[in-house]
Amino acid sequence: MSFYFSSVISSSQFSLSCQLQGQFDLNGMYKTGDVILGGLFQIHFFSSVAIQSFTSQPQHVYALGFKLAQTMAFAIDEINRNSNLLSNVTLGYTLYDSCQELGIGFRAALSLANSQEEKIILNGTCSGNPPVIGIVGDPSSTPSIAISNVLGLYRVPMVSYFATCSCLSDHQKYPSFFRTIPSDAFQVRAMIQILKHFGWTWVGLLVTDDDYGLHAARSFQSELNLSGEACLAYTEVLPWNKDTDELRRIVAVMKKSTARVVIVFEHYSRVINLMEEVVRQNLTGLQWMASESWTVTVPDVLQIPQLMPYLGGTLGIAIRRGEIQGLREFLLQIRPDLHHNNSYGNSMFWEFAFQCRFAPAPAGWLEGGGALCTGEENLENVDNEFLDVSNLRPEYNVYKAVYALAYSLDDMLRCKPGRGPFSGNSCATLQSLEPWQLLYYLERVNFTAPFGDQVSFDENGDVEPIYDVMNWLWLPDGSTKVQSVGEVKGSGEGEELILDENRIFWNFESKKPPRSVCSESCPPGTHMVREKGKPQCCFDCIPCSEGKITNKSNSLECTSCPEDFWSNPQRDHCVPKKTEFLSYHDPLGICLTATSLLGTFVCAVVLGIFIYHRRTPIVRANNSELSFQLLLSLKLCFLCSLLFIGRPRLWTCQLRHAAFGISFVLCVSCILVKTMVVLAVFKASKPGGGASLKWFGAMQQRGTVLFLTSIQAAICTTWLVSSSPTPHKNTQYHNDKIVYECAVGSTVGFAVLLGYIGMLAVLSFLIAFLVRNLPDSFNEAKLITFSMLIFCAVWVAFVPAYVSSPGKLADAVEVFAILASSFGLLITLFGPKCYIILLRPEMNTKKSIMGRGIDLVLGSITSSNQFLHPNEL
Repeated sequence: MSFYFSSVISSSQFSLSCQLQGQFDLNGMYKTGDVILGGLFQIHFFSSVAIQSFTSQPQHVYALGFKLAQTMAFAIDEINRNSNLLSNVTLGYTLYDSCQELGIGFRAALSLANSQEEKIILNGTCSGNPPVIGIVGDPSSTPSIAISNVLGLYRVPMVSYFATCSCLSDHQKYPSFFRTIPSDAFQVRAMIQILKHFGWTWVGLLVTDDDYGLHAARSFQSELNLSGEACLAYTEVLPWNKDTDELRRIVAVMKKSTARVVIVFEHYSRVINLMEEVVRQNLTGLQWMASESWTVTVPDVLQIPQLMPYLGGTLGIAIRRGEIQGLREFLLQIRPDLHHNNSYGNSMFWEFAFQCRFAPAPAGWLEGGGALCTGEENLENVDNEFLDVSNLRPEYNVYKAVYALAYSLDDMLRCKPGRGPFSGNSCATLQSLEPWQLLYYLERVNFTAPFGDQVSFDENGDVEPIYDVMNWLWLPDGSTKVQSVGEVKGSGEGEELILDENRIFWNFESKKPPRSVCSESCPPGTHMVREKGKPQCCFDCIPCSEGKITNKSNSLECTSCPEDFWSNPQRDHCVPKKTEFLSYHDPLGICLTATSLLGTFVCAVVLGIFIYHRRTPIVRANNSELSFQLLLSLKLCFLCSLLFIGRPRLWTCQLRHAAFGISFVLCVSCILVKTMVVLAVFKASKPGGGASLKWFGAMQQRGTVLFLTSIQAAICTTWLVSSSPTPHKNTQYHNDKIVYECAVGSTVGFAVLLGYIGMLAVLSFLIAFLVRNLPDSFNEAKLITFSMLIFCAVWVAFVPAYVSSPGKLADAVEVFAILASSFGLLITLFGPKCYIILLRPEMNTKKSIMGRGIDLVLGSITSSNQFLHPNEL
């Protein structure tokens, strides 16, 4: 490339001009044509920081950069031979060496845009090649940013094949910038997909100190914060030059960190500086992840035996591989012609490839055993990556960039007058072609490359993103191989990662992927609690509380089990809650059921005894009809207790209290009427008291029992209609149990039902108490008094016990109260009579049954079947 420095001389004998101070070898390649395309390539580089006076020559040849320049030359030659593309138009090129320096690349780009070459006449006409209408390059992000800032003002199209900084996707700021390589934003997301795939949540990040690295670091931090897939254990900026102290500090940080995965965004020529320090500190056991800039690199730089114990197994992102038919044959045609513009760089490449020097050789070269180049050497004998066309990656991007400009130009020249996109529907012409006109068509270009890839640019100037995933394989014989193990594709739904894990080489004893986490995943039954002041990947695991399990979608909190479920002891899944109700299978339920059936059986036996001995004095003297009704009601009381056992259902909930209420009212009504009859008999035994018996004939007794029972039936009906009891699943008593019970519906209805029974019982007790002084031989009133005392005591104790008993115990308490009161009535009222009938038949006589007072009363009654004349006993 040529560099110009103006020297203004005031003497009149010198014309006002600027002269070329010096010229680098291999600085440019030229080819004339109707339309010129420019190119920027890194063919040489300095071994240390460039001297900013630009008077020093670059010292090393970058073979890949030279190959990329030759690829552009080949693409243009192929297009010129294609009759279907740009027919009757010949493309030319001007390619410059940017020497991997920002200042040089920037000046080269301005030279391409302005066509300033060997000599610039400030007050005359310019000479040299015509300006280019589009530029392929620059390969680096920082120069591309600087160049696009200027060329964008003039809408000069620039298609980069290797600049990946995500900042360049800002088409408002860089309107003329395009690229055939995906941006770092996609590369970062692709790497995050790999981290996610292997469960690596704790990683280190090393970046270069330029726009490429710093924007990558920001993108990583932003994407990780957004996705929450992983955390950065550390982020370090690698020094631009070989700063030993800084590199030592960075490697010490890596060594101290628990992160086993390290991601590096750096150019391969500076990765070697880092690896020298890694080797010095013997930092092993790391899984390296490489950015596209050093994944597929010069084999003899990083893929060497000294570094493979550390870098073996590296996973990296690489540019999509392509094929270019005929490129190798084109490269084999290179010859070291020192006197032709199109061969600039050939001679130095020749010296690099064959390790020789053209005459005149540098001083001491021959004395040191060096060979002279003849120009007749055979390139096919060269053992380097230059002639390898099996793994074309950046070369394929250059190839597509050239074709994108060519297809855009072809679309532009096919414009029909009057239908053009420019002012007045005009079209661009070859004679008045402007770069901004080509830019319009480049934004809309869409073509299929010879290899079959579809090429187009989105609104940001980016192509459809796709990367290959590469793996550094360290073979047993000590050789190395970089092989493809998958790919990452971009789509509207995100990134799609495809990996063949069976092909991946892991440089660990286990031959398996390493673990790289700050904190191990919380086991089932626990949830994460962030450690204060630490990244989100560092956390403690706290057990879930009862009734909650691990939330699979949000590990920061536990999720509550559904209403009818509860957490298992491990807190890892929900299980149905245990159910509780007074069951026929429970020991308590079995006992109560047996007791209920026993009471029913006893009632039946007593009823049978009374029926069998119905003509005996003791049965006849105790109002046999009421006794039979009382026994039947007691049987119903015993049986209704069974409705309280078993899983509550709607019909059992509605029937249990109604049956209970009506049965007990029937029972207590019989007792009340019987008590009233005894009271009437007692009054009738006194002088003038016989008239009281006329109100207690058989019909009146039946009517009274029916009337009192009907009131309870009305209460139950009203309760069931207005607020019926219903089955209820109660979880208040036990969190891990569902207690099935009957909700009373209306507490008032239940209270009225119990209150009515209590009122009748108290009334019976009071009446029986009033006639307690009947003659000893007729002790019915005393038995009723005692039975009502037991009945009231049971139900008074029932209320607090029922209220304070949880779950099935409440039903058990109610059943117990029913059975206890029923047995109390049965035993107290019928026990003594059965005793006399069965065991003391000698007492079952008129004489024993009748007392003196009673004799007068019974003898005076003749109109009722319930009150018999003494002679009938």
